[in-house]
Amino acid sequence: MKFELKDEYIELFKLLKVLDLVDSGAHAKMLIADGYVKRNGEEELRKRAKIIGGDVIEIAEVIIEVR
Repeated sequence: MKFELKDEYIELFKLLKVLDLVDSGAHAKMLIADGYVKRNGEEELRKRAKIIGGDVIEIAEVIIEVR
């Protein structure tokens, strides 16, 4: 899955919500806090991590390439 940035960055929990991978922002934050999200191959626990072009996000079996 690919995601085109419209701004300089997007916060991680908002990215998951925009792509309809979660039901709500609270659900996204819970998944991130529980360690289910990887950023560039490493566990990302910061809910508001700034995701920029070139980042690769993994959640469950979904891989998101941010451009």
